[in-house]
Amino acid sequence: MRKAVLLLGGVICGALVGAAAGMLLAPKSGEDTRQYLQDRLDEIRQEALEAYEARRKQLLEEFEKAKKRAPKAAE
Repeated sequence: MRKAVLLLGGVICGALVGAAAGMLLAPKSGEDTRQYLQDRLDEIRQEALEAYEARRKQLLEEFEKAKKRAPKAAE
């Protein structure tokens, strides 16, 4: 149990030091960084949506082909 507490304490301290270093060494202001992250998140969402739609279309086409073949296979 003591090891787990020490590990958790180390992780928390490391996260705090990392966050402080990130803020101090960031090449852009906070507002610029937030805007960049928001823009990048929007791009990732759009790419994911496009990939989802493309895959969905592909699966629907394959499903339709399989439905057409199914009655023939049952004979």
